[in-house]
Amino acid sequence: MPTTLLTDASRRLEKAARYAPISDDATERLKFPKASLKVAIPVRMDNGSLRVFEGYRVRYDDTRGPTKGGIRFHPNVSLDEVQSLAFWMTFKCAAVNLPFGGAKGGITLNPKELSKFELERLSRGYIDAIAQSIGPDLDIPAPDVYTNAMIMGWMMDQYSIIQGKRSPAVITGKPVSMGGSLGRNTATGTGAFHVLQTILAKENKNPEDLTVAVQGFGNAGSVIANLLFQAGYKVVAVSDSKGGIYSEQGLNIPDVQKFKEEQHEMQAVYCQDTVCSIVEHDNITNEELLTLDVDILIPAALENQITAENADSIKAKYIFEVANGPVTADADAILEEKGISLFPDILVNAGGVMVSHFEWVQNRSGLYWTLKEVNDRLRSRITEETETIWHLSQKHNNSEHGASKHSGSKQKISFRTAAYIHALSRLGEALDDRGTRAYYNS
Repeated sequence: MPTTLLTDASRRLEKAARYAPISDDATERLKFPKASLKVAIPVRMDNGSLRVFEGYRVRYDDTRGPTKGGIRFHPNVSLDEVQSLAFWMTFKCAAVNLPFGGAKGGITLNPKELSKFELERLSRGYIDAIAQSIGPDLDIPAPDVYTNAMIMGWMMDQYSIIQGKRSPAVITGKPVSMGGSLGRNTATGTGAFHVLQTILAKENKNPEDLTVAVQGFGNAGSVIANLLFQAGYKVVAVSDSKGGIYSEQGLNIPDVQKFKEEQHEMQAVYCQDTVCSIVEHDNITNEELLTLDVDILIPAALENQITAENADSIKAKYIFEVANGPVTADADAILEEKGISLFPDILVNAGGVMVSHFEWVQNRSGLYWTLKEVNDRLRSRITEETETIWHLSQKHNNSEHGASKHSGSKQKISFRTAAYIHALSRLGEALDDRGTRAYYNS
């Protein structure tokens, strides 16, 4: 494999392929992205100077439909990272049975250093550069790290200008006034909450007895933290890119969120009307949050947060990956040996792409759904896929169906591997239906 992150991501494919009923042809096809595009985006800055930014768009696989995936603005964006994220999106869409393949995009920059005018020019310039590679039936972007509904609106508008017609279905995660779906901005966190609730109900766990730490208090992390707080879980720690806060007694998440929105910093507070008072808490780093002695750990920030270097220090009993790729393949083995139950990103954070699919359908049909319809469909679909993967893992680990097709011996598989087997079976069927070595040699 050409790159480190993609090589690490592909190890999950190779492990699942030992058990999934697919051909070697299909496995080989999925090792490499279909197309990788790197572009230069010149932007006239507010002070009159010219800066050129590097941008990327990767379409990993389109066997099951047009590719789908977000666009992130971040200093660490690289072709390697974008390819890995597109790989994960391919499996995520298959795992939850969406008629999409996987894609991802990004621009290398710190968006906090740009004015809103500069961000708009950058966003429109990016679409100018990749317009021939996207489209409602080809590749459909969406928001990701440090991008939002406004940016998606600019991008959709720019694509429409290029095409000479209004094209809302080319981008999802747009403002509702521009064809966006109700419930899209909270979908990732809401979907993750439904997965967590479904799993812990099977483990006969009561919310009141469980402590939670959430790394990443952005769009997805703040939503699931708030939903867990409302459901009775004790959320003892949250963090953002600047650091985190911890209180053994638990945090009042709505007050923390209100304070952060107003003051742009994290504090444990009690708010009444417009007055907030700081309550006792510890300031902690993101690294310290990961190693807290809690029941549930939710990495909801960036990839590669739990690695072989710190996995042995993880004390949580359950990990739910709300971020994309927060745990490396090497760390997987350590966590599994420690008896930590991990539930993977390709299921846990799939709520965002599910509601993106709903938005795409609404744009194409011209019929728009209520918030209740969106949330009911999301809960039904993601709960159904969670149940399916749960039963697949149980069936494998409790019967002779768990034998590897290569070794012939029965081995226990993780929930992550079960999710990849589930996704790979769907992808393999679609790939094999186009013809395999066995078909052509018969």
